[in-house]
Amino acid sequence: MGQLPLQNRPCGGRYSDIVAAIGNTPLVELKRLSPKPGVRIWAKLESHNPTGSVKDRVARALIEDAEEKGMIGPGTTILEPTSGNTGISLAMICSRKGYKLRVVMPDNVTQERTQLLKMYGAEIVYSPGNLGSNGAVAMAQELAAEDPTIYMPYQYGNPANPLAHYNGTAVEILEELDGQVDAFVAGLGTGGTLMGNGRRFKEELGDRVKIVAAEPMQGEPVQGLRSLDDGFIPPIIDLSVLDRKIFVTNHDAIVWTRRLLDEEGVFAGVSSGAIASIAVRMANEMDEGNIVFIVCDDGWKYLSSGVYTLPVDEVANLDSTIWW
Repeated sequence: MGQLPLQNRPCGGRYSDIVAAIGNTPLVELKRLSPKPGVRIWAKLESHNPTGSVKDRVARALIEDAEEKGMIGPGTTILEPTSGNTGISLAMICSRKGYKLRVVMPDNVTQERTQLLKMYGAEIVYSPGNLGSNGAVAMAQELAAEDPTIYMPYQYGNPANPLAHYNGTAVEILEELDGQVDAFVAGLGTGGTLMGNGRRFKEELGDRVKIVAAEPMQGEPVQGLRSLDDGFIPPIIDLSVLDRKIFVTNHDAIVWTRRLLDEEGVFAGVSSGAIASIAVRMANEMDEGNIVFIVCDDGWKYLSSGVYTLPVDEVANLDSTIWW
């Protein structure tokens, strides 16, 4: 296939405020990771969003959808379960728009996330860390049921989550690659990234594009991702959109997180390492084409976990209650 031209866009645009600057993130080719000259691997750097993660897109969509429907207004308290990134994104947006935010978060997340949430003015309610994100969801649902004045966007079941990608991320990728997308790889978390991008790509490109989910093996905690075998399938997930689910281990996620930095200079979180490993696996199965994968967030929120400093085996074997 022909080589796509490189397009460098100066400055990234001009915006009226920080919320408007969400999206239009860089798409960067990672040449060192590709095993074959005819296969090009592209990373969509969602870490370039204002708070450093893909969840900025989702948080903006959740809040603006609620505003348009008249479900929230001045003084409304927003409540949302999160393992970190969505809460941080919501905290930034709520602080700009004048809403109070309360997040329910496992008590074992890295200290950087807690610090960022407090810096943006969010109230934190901690759920038992050993119950993971499922425990945070259950606690948030209980709190919302007790107080009818609270609005919970509920990213796991809100169509605005995948629509943020259907109308944003996917459109950007199609434009940047002139519609030449052969495989798209993202992590299986809330399902929003996979569902929104997957539906758009299937509508535009049909079955020529493969939608691939990176899913952690059951019992293998990979931060930001979930195993559907753990018993909770987010309501927004439609498994028929996926062509494949490929399992990834925590060990591989950490190895590839470091490879992204060492070989390509991409400073990313652990879920991005997991996704990159699956993108390269797909590249090994193809003779030519473009593979796009999502770099969900940057690595700053993970420094205290030892992901970048401790021996790989030591980090991979840490009890999830220590650092997830």
